Amino acid sequence: MKRQTLLGCAATLALLACGTQQAPTDPQGPEQTTSARATTDAPELGTFGIETADIDQSVDPGDDFFRYVNGRWLDTFEIPAEFSSYGAFTVLFERSEDRVRDIITDSAAAAEAGTVQSGSNEQKIGDYFAAYLDTQEIEAKGMAPIQADLDAYDALETHEDVAAAFANVRTASESPVGLYVNIDSKNPEQYAVYLTQSGLGLPNRDYYLKAEFADKAEAYRAFLAQMLTFAGEDDVQSKADAVYALEKRLAEAHWEPAKQRDRDLTYNPYTIETLAEYAPGMPWRSMFEQLGIDPSTPLIAEENDALRAEAEIFRDTPVEVWSDYLKAHALVSYADVLPSQIDDAVFDFYGRTLRGVPQQRERWKRGVAAVNGALGEAIGEVYVDRYFPAESKAQMERLVANLKTAFEARLRTLDWMSPETREQAEAKLASFTTKIAYPDEWHDYSSLEVDPDDALGNKKRADLFAFNDMISKLGGPIDEGEWFMTPQTINAYYSPNRNEIVFPAAILQAPFFDPNADPAVNYGGIGAVIGHEIGHGFDDQGRKSDGTGMLRDWWTEADAAGFEEKTEQLGAQYGSYSPVEGFYVNPGLTMGENIGDLGGLTMAYDAYKLSLNGKEAPVIDGMTGDQRFFAAWAQVWKTLYREDELKNRLTTDPHSPGQYRTNGVVRNMDAWYEAFDVGPDDDLYLPPEERVRIW
Repeated sequence: MKRQTLLGCAATLALLACGTQQAPTDPQGPEQTTSARATTDAPELGTFGIETADIDQSVDPGDDFFRYVNGRWLDTFEIPAEFSSYGAFTVLFERSEDRVRDIITDSAAAAEAGTVQSGSNEQKIGDYFAAYLDTQEIEAKGMAPIQADLDAYDALETHEDVAAAFANVRTASESPVGLYVNIDSKNPEQYAVYLTQSGLGLPNRDYYLKAEFADKAEAYRAFLAQMLTFAGEDDVQSKADAVYALEKRLAEAHWEPAKQRDRDLTYNPYTIETLAEYAPGMPWRSMFEQLGIDPSTPLIAEENDALRAEAEIFRDTPVEVWSDYLKAHALVSYADVLPSQIDDAVFDFYGRTLRGVPQQRERWKRGVAAVNGALGEAIGEVYVDRYFPAESKAQMERLVANLKTAFEARLRTLDWMSPETREQAEAKLASFTTKIAYPDEWHDYSSLEVDPDDALGNKKRADLFAFNDMISKLGGPIDEGEWFMTPQTINAYYSPNRNEIVFPAAILQAPFFDPNADPAVNYGGIGAVIGHEIGHGFDDQGRKSDGTGMLRDWWTEADAAGFEEKTEQLGAQYGSYSPVEGFYVNPGLTMGENIGDLGGLTMAYDAYKLSLNGKEAPVIDGMTGDQRFFAAWAQVWKTLYREDELKNRLTTDPHSPGQYRTNGVVRNMDAWYEAFDVGPDDDLYLPPEERVRIW
């Protein structure tokens, strides 16, 4: 479970890009070569890039397009016991995992044989993995590697001591305040420290406050008692109840997830002095001094009144409760490198109870994730060299240019946008930066120490290394080449503060991208993903930044009102979707992703049509070009979920479930109706006046 603490967290990103005047050209030109994977010209999926064996012909595409394209797979595939969900992303994740394992084991073998230089990336990769897999050594050490931390929490006497524990970056101390470094949203030439609400052991506030999660909350109380037992405490249930009561108070102070998305509300600048006046319960100055943050550093409090309430809760809560809180969370943080009884208990709660996952992943797979987390770019450098064909980067550059051109053309024809706002939008589009596959410069891990016999120590040192690397940005120039995903990651993102879109190497595979697939398939897959990331620059929150990344209002009042009217209409559609009884898609939480999906597929469709240069696409296996295009989009989002995981995502995830990322988008696009002869008798039909067109 990913949590934010004072140790630091990643900058906020929008996850899953100056156009020219000429029409985009087909990226499948004669200069293209096959991928590193293939030795033939055959596409990876089906005969042209769509797995047609998954199509369920018994389903009317106008009733459920998601099931029409993916139905036979949905009906026959069983989620592997180690996963909470499974889909197209997972297939590529497992492929990437296998490749990374090969890189790691090669490094481990070389390190063991002494054929690599001491202190090299290969040695560190191999030793980190070896220590993680050495469960015999981990069991033999028992609680010894973490006992000093537990003893330190036991020795806390004052609230100042507790605050110092929060700020101790040599431990994984949980804290009600999260901290990370990012570009200042209103001054893109400098970095700032961002502060955000944190401190919960359950996924978010809803798990403490809503009746539908009462069973999970009760299980969590028992789990806290179990952790305190492992920590050597007595009277564990009463102590666990006190820790739970503390976390519930924090949850009551937390903002709802949809409110957290509002970039205007979450930009609240302070100095250390003004923050101390606003939220006097926390010893801010001493904590920042301990963290090595200069007093003159700009501070941005995101959920500022929640932080003020948390500072009050901090002072009101007895030191002994904070001590127990820190002990329980420390064991959770280090569970995978502690004795198996702790590791198993943490999985049993966070895996089985919260997400419905029957089985813990094999140790080597978790080891791959651990090494990826600590030395991701060191692995990525080898990954790119082994598995990423240079030709794919060139094709992606052309696709990105085509999508920009298509969007630029759309901007000129929007009937709801004034010339004043359109000029600003075009300038922002022209300023987009695109990063494809891998960084130009790789991260330097020379100062990270790795010991093949110290799994927990390695994790601590890697966390400290990451924190120091993050803090070192303060006061320096903006690192324009920085990436927030490794090349082996199956994802993409848009950064509003940088106005850039980023596509790691590992997502440039089927079903997203295949150099041997039909062009319609690539436009409906990676083309729509590119459009999605471009769309994040113009979604309900991304639109608030200009082309430099500065958070400012560049919209006329009338245009902003027109945009919000359209987003409210889209939100009403998504708010009616309920994949689990009693649980609905949260339109406020998912709005940015929904706009990104709709705008992205619309841009990709225009780019595809322009790429045909006025010609008709061929019919392949009975499917027209438009049908292949839309089927490719549906194929990307084929996903199965366990029920508890789906409930979790509906509560915490800004992305809608896969079926709505498909059906919720296509039903707003006229071209889809024409491609599949969808009419008023079909379930997904919307009258033309109810179809939402934003970008």
